[in-house]
Amino acid sequence: MKSTTARGKRTRPGRAPRSRAFGAVAVAALLATTACQAAADGSKAAPGRPTAGSPSKAGDATAAPSSTTSPTPPTPAKPDTTTDGSGGTGGGKGAGSGKDIGGTGKDAPTACTPDDLSVSATTEPPHTKIPRHLLLTVQNAGDDTCLLYRYPRVLLGADAQATVPVIPDSDPDPGRPVTLAPGDEAHAALLVSGGHRDEYEARSITVALQGPRRASTPSRPLDVPMPAEVLYADDGQLVTYWTTASGGALDFIMSR
Repeated sequence: MKSTTARGKRTRPGRAPRSRAFGAVAVAALLATTACQAAADGSKAAPGRPTAGSPSKAGDATAAPSSTTSPTPPTPAKPDTTTDGSGGTGGGKGAGSGKDIGGTGKDAPTACTPDDLSVSATTEPPHTKIPRHLLLTVQNAGDDTCLLYRYPRVLLGADAQATVPVIPDSDPDPGRPVTLAPGDEAHAALLVSGGHRDEYEARSITVALQGPRRASTPSRPLDVPMPAEVLYADDGQLVTYWTTASGGALDFIMSR
């Protein structure tokens, strides 16, 4: 064996350069591997675009927009063609040409008929032996509001030649009918005799109602119960317009 000198071990020449060479080769191999992986990745996705597995930025659309369907417009409602009984078509409450004072309105009241009313006659003042002043009263006995027009057409006795003349100034609301709700009353005052000529005995009283037009045919007559067995009428008899105030009607005849 060879002995080692005191100066130290001798290093074999060439060992350090081989180590550096090996390290350089390893680094070069590592760089080549990295470059190959980058190339492979680049062939799959263009630069700057996210791959399927990478998260997209907020607001980026990741799916194709779905097709939208325009809302179907509502089908227009068909007009109401319900008839209102007058030949026209109804359009709800208050429409049409039904019961009416002269305007329109499906629920407006019509003229009172004899079937709507009960009627009576009382002597004024009460218990007068020979009645000259009477108060005619009608009451709405029906289920609906109705209208009384102008004044009653009164016949005193079966042999009367004409209806009783009206007192023109007694109209409480000129041009307007009296409205009678169910159960309400209206009045007309009647002067049986005015102290004139041609006195006769009347054993019946009949009343006819007028319609909306002045030339309309009066209703069938209502028989009024007699307040006395006989009335002594003459050609001075008078009657007032219908009113809901009995005292107002009597004022026109009590002084005559």
